Amino acid sequence: MDERRSDITALLHAARRAEPKAVDRLLESYRNYLGFLARLWLDESLQVKADPSDLVQETFLKAQRHFSEFRGQSEMELAAWLRRILARNLSDLVRRFRVARARKTARERSLDDALARTSQAFGRLIAASGTTPSQAAQRRESSVVLADALAELPAERREVIMLRNFKQLGWEEIAQKMQRSPAAARMLWTRALTQIRPLIEARL
Repeated sequence: MDERRSDITALLHAARRAEPKAVDRLLESYRNYLGFLARLWLDESLQVKADPSDLVQETFLKAQRHFSEFRGQSEMELAAWLRRILARNLSDLVRRFRVARARKTARERSLDDALARTSQAFGRLIAASGTTPSQAAQRRESSVVLADALAELPAERREVIMLRNFKQLGWEEIAQKMQRSPAAARMLWTRALTQIRPLIEARL
């Protein structure tokens, strides 16, 4: 068992014993992960009305309030539990602002579909580092590993990976969003992948 996983297990046990600040420290380990998902899942039409960091903070508050209801024993189960809370918060936000579906019918998908695609994209990026998703899962929750690695990248490299690997945009659209030529956007993406691989491997 690697040091990181051992730390998470110890924190989980401490949180179950209601040790002071243990739940806070445990949840903080998932800030990058939940922040990435919140930014990825938040519809562009809502980004001017809600901040992903606020969704993460709301998720933490609900997780603290209901931590006694968590019955899982592993990091994977904890990540899935937090992800479900985040998804409910996002669904509530969408209902609150009554986002018009007609404008983006072709691009709108359910959160379940978004989650499935996100998990697949996480797996592909982990595999690109030279470690298969199944191998990574034996040691760490691979999606949390990747989110922590992404947090270390410069903002523009993190953005191009999100647009290409997770939102699956074409190079013309990515170039427009990032105010670069398609060739420059592709080069940035190549460099981002090269940079993230050792960051992933160091966490597995």
